[in-house]
Amino acid sequence: MVDVYESTSDDQEFPPITELSPIQRRVLGTLIEKGLTTPDQYPLTVKSATSGCNQKSNRSPVVNYREDDVLRVLDELREMGLVAVVLTGGGRTERYRHYVRKRFPFSEPQIAIMAELWLRGRQQLGELRTRASRMVPVESLDDLRSELESLLAGGFIQANGDLARRGIEVDHAFYRASEGKQLERMSEASSVSEVPSSTEIRTPAPASDSLDLQNQFERLQDQHRELKDQVSSLEDDVADLMDQLQQLKRDLGV
Repeated sequence: MVDVYESTSDDQEFPPITELSPIQRRVLGTLIEKGLTTPDQYPLTVKSATSGCNQKSNRSPVVNYREDDVLRVLDELREMGLVAVVLTGGGRTERYRHYVRKRFPFSEPQIAIMAELWLRGRQQLGELRTRASRMVPVESLDDLRSELESLLAGGFIQANGDLARRGIEVDHAFYRASEGKQLERMSEASSVSEVPSSTEIRTPAPASDSLDLQNQFERLQDQHRELKDQVSSLEDDVADLMDQLQQLKRDLGV
């Protein structure tokens, strides 16, 4: 079976994209995620795209879109040059794929990062690296910061402070103005500066036992977040397998 892709011109002019509606972000993020995590099931039908949008895991907020809603948004994204139709099986079944690589200058890790931000919104760097790594390898926080710096410079994401600071959060910058999702800058008092100024008031260092307990607590927090993300990833895998099983049953007429 040969896929027949909707013809698009590489030099076709589309207006710049600076904002996306919540449902546009969800649909686009779902297409990216499924394309990277379950390539055998990609491109997606309207039904599978709707199911992916409405997943209860790795999504925030959880939604309940109808297929008509998703189809309408897929048409909107097509008009923006972000989605194309794929005709398979003699043209009887329409499937959809994203064209993010054509519309934005994103690297592969950056595509995964943007998908996660479109699917979940603001996140700390450790959470974001774990989730994005399900789709594309992001080996370390330093690698993540390098990708984020480029996205930040391009105006594609926002951050509430210097990416080197502890506890920093990032989010995409495709919100509509009416959503009011601008990140507020983290106050200096909320995290420890890496290089204290000469005029900074110094307080006595905590006792070694207290410092050890603090470090252990922070490590446990990190491990807890990683375990939650692993469980979320497993839930996604199970949901994908169930979708594949249902599709197989339909194909076999069971």
